Amino acid sequence: MTPEDLKHAIRAALEAAHASGRIGVPAPETITVERPKNRDHGDWSSNIALQLAKPAGMPPRDLAGMLAEELRAHEGIEAVEIAGPGFLNITFASGAAGALATAIVEAGAGYGRGDALNGHVINLEFVSANPTGPLHLGHTRWAALGDAIARVLRAAGAEVTSEYYINDAGSQMDVFAASVLASLRGEPTPEGGYPGAYIDELAARVRQERPEAADLPYEEALPVVREIAYTGQMEDIRATLERFGVSFDVWFSERELHETGAVEQAVARLREQGHVYDSGGAVWLRTTDFGDDKDRVLIRADGNPTYFAADAAYYLSKRDRGFPEKIYLLGADHHGYVGRLKAIAACAGDDPDVNIEILIGQLIKVNGARLSKRAGNIIELADLIDWLGADAVRYSLARTPADSPLTLEPEVLRSRSNDNPVYYVQYAHARTCGVARNAADAGVDTAGGVQAELLEHPSEALLLAALADYPRVVAQAAELREPHRVARYLESLAGLFHKWYDSCRVTPQGDAPVEPVHRARLQLNRATGQVLANGLGLLGVSAPERM
Repeated sequence: MTPEDLKHAIRAALEAAHASGRIGVPAPETITVERPKNRDHGDWSSNIALQLAKPAGMPPRDLAGMLAEELRAHEGIEAVEIAGPGFLNITFASGAAGALATAIVEAGAGYGRGDALNGHVINLEFVSANPTGPLHLGHTRWAALGDAIARVLRAAGAEVTSEYYINDAGSQMDVFAASVLASLRGEPTPEGGYPGAYIDELAARVRQERPEAADLPYEEALPVVREIAYTGQMEDIRATLERFGVSFDVWFSERELHETGAVEQAVARLREQGHVYDSGGAVWLRTTDFGDDKDRVLIRADGNPTYFAADAAYYLSKRDRGFPEKIYLLGADHHGYVGRLKAIAACAGDDPDVNIEILIGQLIKVNGARLSKRAGNIIELADLIDWLGADAVRYSLARTPADSPLTLEPEVLRSRSNDNPVYYVQYAHARTCGVARNAADAGVDTAGGVQAELLEHPSEALLLAALADYPRVVAQAAELREPHRVARYLESLAGLFHKWYDSCRVTPQGDAPVEPVHRARLQLNRATGQVLANGLGLLGVSAPERM
């Protein structure tokens, strides 16, 4: 029996009471069940009687008593107690609890996926680094978290499009091209330009593809160099993200907004909405009407659009492409963008509290990390992957809330010990695989079914309760955009599994025969391995079978 089964049972009890006239209100759309902090209070608890008592015109304990009577008749429920003002504390029958193991094995990778966010269509934008250099430590957090958020949102039923906004317009692209051209010609890096060996690598690529570029007049050479260097740098960014296990559904070019006239069209649309005005030769958006600290310039007096104009056009593009919900993941230095992006949403006719969500991530540090040999002044993501491994970096970033500063400890992340969280969880999964191999060698299988009621050891009750909680954890992680909840759950589950492993044998000892309890425990082992693998998958981390 799962928590969802319990919700259905409570709903059925309410519907029966309503149909018979014992309560005057129907079952609510949402029924909540939670794990009691004290396991002596049962497997699950519900406040449904407190929730409905007032509209039903009944004392909460009376309503709870009526529901308890209905629930006690359910074959999967062993006991229902009424606590405090009207809480229902529910204990599953041992067989019903144990049957969850088979349900998980049968569901496989689908266990934990739900429909809490069905109908939500979301554009999730993250990383979006300028294509003027390698991805670095500042981009790493959102690469890991953004991808994990996308995965948990999809697991909760949302339709998610992950998007990378390529900032390939503006003066930084000219500075980038000028830096590569200077390297190509053997000249010093221009003032304010980009230094580093990667610039020399891009210059070598230009030399190979267009050897004549070094001798072209500057104004002719610059666009040639810009395109080749831009293409090469984007290939590097894509390849690094691929190594990190991060992929995007859409790579959206800022330059295309300008080339297609989308920026001018966005200004015209916002003017039609009544939020654009002219002052001092410039074109302004009246964002102060919607909580921004000052109005924003869209078109400068010299006729050139601002970055803000492109931001507005980009937001309208997402809206036009059919995304009612837009989530932006921004770095710690982008707090000022919150008000202006919400103001754009309001000016476009959207509800800033519904149609746009902006998450800000705090800075991270890595103790003992060296600056990139290629870029010179940054810590490259590619170097972190080589040094610590993608799994260790991704898991470490995913297990900490985005709004908390974080320092990675390489010595811990490279260790094969319980102090290393990713090793601890991955080792638990590998151990489930080892148990399954040993069981096969000993002739333990589940082909003929299992007697779930034999899973009665205290450690098995705790493990089953934790497995039952996984779908709720996934749904909550998605609704709150907090994948760290999945990581912390996995660590707790791994701990319960290790304790169970120390207490309960899956294979017979010596020459003893295989008994039904061994088969039931093998099923529980498989279920635990499946949930560990599913959870690691939501974080973009591998689930090794051997370690």
